Amino acid sequence: QVQLVESGGGLVQPGGSLRLSCTASGSVELLRDMGWFRQVPGKEREMVALVSRGGGYNLGNSVRGRFSISRDDAKNTVDLQMNNLKPGDTAMYYCWAVLSGSPVWGRGTQVTVSS
Repeated sequence: QVQLVESGGGLVQPGGSLRLSCTASGSVELLRDMGWFRQVPGKEREMVALVSRGGGYNLGNSVRGRFSISRDDAKNTVDLQMNNLKPGDTAMYYCWAVLSGSPVWGRGTQVTVSS
């Protein structure tokens, strides 16, 4: 069993930055890939960034060049640094991990980009 708790969301102006953090607890030694997804009402959940236990990563097309993902297995955290935010980045952001082949989700943190 693993629990994921997100923090760091909020309201930011266009062009601004935010850093989201996700902390895992429980059977963290079984975690493999981790990452972030986002969702707006009425749309499917979208992959934002993924990072493997070995450090390899993948970024969604819409955030490449603006967002970065980092992972600290000693602290059981995965962070999402978001720069040059746009109104289109407004969404609920969810932490995600794979535990023994099954997905685990956090409850989400809201990011709103607006002037």
